[in-house]
Amino acid sequence: MKSYTRLVLLIAATLPVALFASSSTDSKIEDAAKASYNYKTVLEGRVSVKANDGIVTLTGTVQDKSDKALAEDTVENLPGVVRVDNQIDVKAEFPEHSDAWIALKIRSELLVKANVSATTTKVDVKDGVVTLTGTAVNTAQKDLTGIYAKEIDNVKSVRNDIVVEAPVAGTTVGEDIDDASITSQVKFALLSHGSTSALATKVITENAVVRISGVANSDAEKALVTKLAQDTRGVKSVVNDMTVKS
Repeated sequence: MKSYTRLVLLIAATLPVALFASSSTDSKIEDAAKASYNYKTVLEGRVSVKANDGIVTLTGTVQDKSDKALAEDTVENLPGVVRVDNQIDVKAEFPEHSDAWIALKIRSELLVKANVSATTTKVDVKDGVVTLTGTAVNTAQKDLTGIYAKEIDNVKSVRNDIVVEAPVAGTTVGEDIDDASITSQVKFALLSHGSTSALATKVITENAVVRISGVANSDAEKALVTKLAQDTRGVKSVVNDMTVKS
């Protein structure tokens, strides 16, 4: 009887601690997701996050299925997450491949690519012809912005009228981006590129350093994976440990 009483008391003493730990972890998951670059900037706060015992429920409305996948993948990369219940609705504001859709896609691309600026670039599209205006810190950034615009589906041509202006003294170019956002952006870049075996590739990010493992079909594919990772906003360096099929 005494042993049974001790067991009951032990369970009663540890249960509140376990519940508190679970609640604390859930709060950290929610806070990390909301503070991530993907949720704040790319998804623009359109997705709500609720965690319960590590099970995360996502709700809200986004314009593209890729945004829905991005929201889920970003959360999956956070510590303490057991499972993600993705209840996000996809409701496109513009018809696919329309001028407005193309402009939206270009802006979204500039948000996640390295060495370009979405905030200083204005995008106008008419009949599939893209006109870029705004400013860039150098010619390379201007040209790179034009290259990314041309990669969007249904773009017929790009007129690059971006003006090159040196940055104001004392300002910094770029920003710190959380590891979870970087990981999901790299994985999305690999999935979007038909020449990479994304499903056979593992991506881990720590302090903005991306480590890639898995199997590549060729040296060229391995090099392409490295480049796609390096082109992702926020990445400081890439370590590609992929093995190449013989």
